[in-house]
Amino acid sequence: MRLIGTDGKQLGIVPLSQALQIAEEEGLDLVEVAPQADPPVCKIMDYGKYKYQLSKKSQEARKKQTVIQVKEVKIRPKTDEHDFQTKLRHIRRFLSQRNKAKITVLFRGREIVYKDQGYQILERIRQELEGEAVVEQMPREEGRNLVMVLAPK
Repeated sequence: MRLIGTDGKQLGIVPLSQALQIAEEEGLDLVEVAPQADPPVCKIMDYGKYKYQLSKKSQEARKKQTVIQVKEVKIRPKTDEHDFQTKLRHIRRFLSQRNKAKITVLFRGREIVYKDQGYQILERIRQELEGEAVVEQMPREEGRNLVMVLAPK
């Protein structure tokens, strides 16, 4: 097997017994790092310390990542102006918290005939939030609903 020392330098191709003896003399572990190579590659290292460093790296990566949630706001085609402004404030709050906003226009019963009103509502929301949000998913029909997704700029 090919042996790599503690300092990262290659010690050459040595038999397993000799590699184990070298690792034992240094008080470290013999770890196989590339079993598929020909000959297999082993490294002399403190395996416990190595595992600890790996867990710390993954912990740091998790700490730095941001989780983006999709918040949903539901609007009906006959929503009044005051309620519309309230929904708009909610969308602004979601976007300021770096979350995505999913706007759903719900149609009940025969309201489905007036889909153009739903598209107008979504277009108005898009225009009102032009400086704060970008349309991630253009308005599309999902059954009896119209759906649009906005992401923060």
